[in-house]
Amino acid sequence: MTQLAAALALGAAGPLSASAAPAGPLVLPLWPEGVPDARPELGPNRIDEDGRTTNITEPRLTVYPAAVDRATGTAVIICPGGGYVRQSTRREGEQYAHWLSTLGIASFVLTYRQVEFGHPAPLRDVLRAVRLVRSQAARFGVQPDRIGVMGSSAGGHLAASAGTLFDHSLGRTGAQLDAISARPDFLMLMYPVVAMDGAAAHAGSRKALLGAAPSAAEVELMSVERQVTARTPPTLLVHTQADGSVPVENSILFYQALTRAKVPAEMYLFEHGAHGMGMRDGLGTASAWPRRAEEWLRERGLLTPARK
Repeated sequence: MTQLAAALALGAAGPLSASAAPAGPLVLPLWPEGVPDARPELGPNRIDEDGRTTNITEPRLTVYPAAVDRATGTAVIICPGGGYVRQSTRREGEQYAHWLSTLGIASFVLTYRQVEFGHPAPLRDVLRAVRLVRSQAARFGVQPDRIGVMGSSAGGHLAASAGTLFDHSLGRTGAQLDAISARPDFLMLMYPVVAMDGAAAHAGSRKALLGAAPSAAEVELMSVERQVTARTPPTLLVHTQADGSVPVENSILFYQALTRAKVPAEMYLFEHGAHGMGMRDGLGTASAWPRRAEEWLRERGLLTPARK
């Protein structure tokens, strides 16, 4: 059986619900046939006591089904942030997944490769994640046309890359799953890194992703605001004026590009809230961003149960 046929066959096994899930979250290897350009000498992924993941050599998806009796058929692949050197898996992955579950959304927290591999490994991982979830949509009880990508900080850059470079040749490895569309149906970007040059650029993310001396072509390609087209999916952006790490101009640049391309977009820029605010209370109106996000998802019909 081919890899694509095997993936589709798994989708026929029936939906996975929270009530049917094993005691712990289901963890899926992203590349069961072998990680492209694998580096086994680096050893396994590491998770510290604060729930941050580093040394990622084994990309994976951790599955969080929609809450019982609330499933909408919508799915979100979550890319935690961390400057392409670590991933805030607990705060910007698991926490968001549990929140989305209460809205009836199935979540898939992506553990993606980063500085140890560099570009284009993270792009390949996120596009593979979209293809994998879409190919097994029936298994996870989701609709193949309701798969979004959410990302924070550098994870927001990766999510935006998925929304702009989904057809790029660098996102393919020759695997049979390349035949499945990698285009997300919507994006949710939390204080995202967007620019790779200029005053708004986050130098640390650029260096970790592209190296100390990237080519002009690489900087241009991964300046994702320049890659927006009419095919970029509808997007929600959340950022704060107080963000001292990734300037708010990153979200503004992406929003402006979406507007020029006539892509539906909504942006919330709050006064308070440092970078990496997650879902903290006590940040003024910024602490209400989950309610604004829920409203946006509802307005787009993504919280209305899909017809079977």
